[in-house]
Amino acid sequence: MANKTQVINPFSVLAYLSEDYFCDRKNEAKELLEARKNGRNVTLLSPRRMGKTGLIKHVFAQLSPKEVLCLYVDLDQTTCLADLVKAFGEVVMKKIGTPSERVWKEILAWFKSFRPVMTADPATGAPQIGLDVQPTAAEASLGELFGWLENSKLPYYVAFDEFQVITDYPEPKMEALLRSHIQHLTNVNFIFAGSQKHLMTEMFMAANRPFFQSTQMFPLYEIPEDAYFDFAQRHFEQHKQTMPRDTFHELYTTVYGHTWYIQCLLNRLYQYGIRQIDNQVLTSAINNILTEYKESFRTYCKLLTSNQLSLIKAIAHEGKVKEIGSQEFLQKYQPGPASTVRSALRVLIDKELVAEDEDGYSVYDRFFGLWLRN
Repeated sequence: MANKTQVINPFSVLAYLSEDYFCDRKNEAKELLEARKNGRNVTLLSPRRMGKTGLIKHVFAQLSPKEVLCLYVDLDQTTCLADLVKAFGEVVMKKIGTPSERVWKEILAWFKSFRPVMTADPATGAPQIGLDVQPTAAEASLGELFGWLENSKLPYYVAFDEFQVITDYPEPKMEALLRSHIQHLTNVNFIFAGSQKHLMTEMFMAANRPFFQSTQMFPLYEIPEDAYFDFAQRHFEQHKQTMPRDTFHELYTTVYGHTWYIQCLLNRLYQYGIRQIDNQVLTSAINNILTEYKESFRTYCKLLTSNQLSLIKAIAHEGKVKEIGSQEFLQKYQPGPASTVRSALRVLIDKELVAEDEDGYSVYDRFFGLWLRN
C-alpha cells in the first residue's frame, strides 16, 4: 500500500496534496495571506469545483502552525445553527488535539453550554474529543467557541466554506447573530467562501444585511491557460508523456477552463500512460467519462420539466449564451415563450444546473453540458 508521501497521480481530483501538485494561483494566495496579515476578512466567490477549497488549503499550508492556527469548516451539509456549532466545534477540538490535563480542565471550564467528552477513535483507538451540542444551547455554544479562539495565545485564520447555506437555516436573524460575534474579534480572521454568487453578493453587499461591506470581495476566476499548460506539461514529462499545446488548448476550452474538469481529464490521460497524447486520445478520455456518468445525467433529465430540459439543451448546444431572452436564441432553439423561459432559467440556476456569470449562461456541470450536446 502506498504511504502518505507517495503520489500515484499528480492531478488530484479529491484533496489538496501539496504545493508541488497545486497549479498556479500565486497571486490569489498572496492576496489572501496579505488580507489576513492586514486584518481584513475575505468573501471568496467561485462556482463549485473552480478550486476555492484547494486554494484555502494551499494558503493554510503556507502559514506556520507556530504563528497562526488555521481552521477549515465545511458548512455544505449543515441545516441549522446546531449543525454549524457541531461542525465548527469538532474542527476546533481537532485542532486542540489530545489535551494535557491542564488544558482539559480549561476546556471543561470554558465550554459550559456543551460538554466535551474524551472518547476513543473507533479506527485507531487514539483519544479524541467528542461533542454533544444541544439545539437549545447552540447560540451560547457558538459564543463560547468564538471566545475560545479570541483568547488563544496564537491568532486564528478560519474558513467557512459554502457559507451561503446559513440563509436557509430555520433560525431567524442568523446573519445578525454571526455578525454580532465576529465584528468584535481581534484575534481571528475569516474567509467566507461560497459558490452561489447571487446569495453571497447579497449577503455582503446589500446595505440592509448585517455583513454589509464587512469583507474584501474576492472572486475566483479560471487559472490562465498558459500557466495550466506549463503545470500539466511538467508532470507529464516526468511520466515520460507529452501533450502538444494545441491538444491542451482543446482540453482547456472544451471545459471552459473549469479547474476540476481539467484535473479530471488530466488525471485520466496520466493514468492511460500513452506517450503521445493527441486530440484523438483526449476525445477517447472524454467519451469514457461521459459513458460513466450517462445514467446520472439521464436521471437529471427525468427530474426536469419539458421546458427546463429544452432550455438546458439549448444552452448546452450554444456553450455560452449571453442573452437568454434574445430573439436570435429563442428563434434558433424555440425553448418556449419568453416568460416560460425566464421561469425555467431561474429554476435551473437555483438547482445549480445552469451557471450565470458576466459572460452569460452555461451548463454548470461541464460534463453534463457535453453529454447534452452529444
